[in-house]
Amino acid sequence: MNKAELITKVSERANVTQKVAKVIVDTLFNGMKESLEKGERIEIRGFGSFVVRSYGGYRGRNPKTGEVVDVPPKRLPFFKVGKELKEMVNTERREEPSPDPKG
Repeated sequence: MNKAELITKVSERANVTQKVAKVIVDTLFNGMKESLEKGERIEIRGFGSFVVRSYGGYRGRNPKTGEVVDVPPKRLPFFKVGKELKEMVNTERREEPSPDPKG
C-alpha cells in the first residue's frame, strides 16, 4: 500500500472526501516525523513502536576503490513490530498461502 492508497482507504472508511483524508494522513505522518526528529519514541499499541537509534562514526572502505573513508555518526529511525501485529501477520500467513509468483 502506498500513500495514495492509504488516503483512499481513510476516505472510504471515515466517509470523508479525498482532500480531507489527505489532510488527515499528512497530519499523522508530519507529527510522527517531527517526533522522531526530536528523538522521541512513538508507540502505537497493538501495532509497534518507532524509535531513533544513534550510530557512532567509523572508518569504512569504498568497496570499488579500496579507499579508506570516515563515515560520520548518524541517527536512523527504527520500527519494532508489536506483539499483536506480529501474531496477526503470522496467523493469516498460515491460513492463506502466498500466491505462486510463477503464475
